[in-house]
Amino acid sequence: MTPDRRTYVHRHRVPFEETNLAGNVYFAHYVRWQGHCREAFLADHAPGTVAAFAHGLTLVTVSCDMEYLRECRALDEIDIHMSLRHLAGNRIEMAFDYVRAGSPPDLVARGHQTVACMRRTGDDGLMEPAPVPEELLTALKPFSR
Repeated sequence: MTPDRRTYVHRHRVPFEETNLAGNVYFAHYVRWQGHCREAFLADHAPGTVAAFAHGLTLVTVSCDMEYLRECRALDEIDIHMSLRHLAGNRIEMAFDYVRAGSPPDLVARGHQTVACMRRTGDDGLMEPAPVPEELLTALKPFSR
């Protein structure tokens, strides 16, 4: 598998603590890695969006899914390739390919995640839909499939 130049790549080295007694990675960690990749993307490409979190903006995960193709084990280096799959209104759908680094690279899992841009409206914690910040739209554009 050749990395697509239109993906944001975040590398994760699997620690022993993410494996179970059988020695493979526990399934829920893959979803957590989606969050790590998304956060690294924001830090690298949309720091103003991160700063807006202090002023009521939130990114709410509304759905995610995973398809597991091969097992991962401790100390594997996994490149998580994130791309923009779809954008509609205040929702952003991202695709994730999990690739074990090596020669040749090995696709081990796929996932999708949809987030909604929301804004907190007051002290009661209620939220309302918010437009996707312009900085984030600009940052996502080169990573569109």
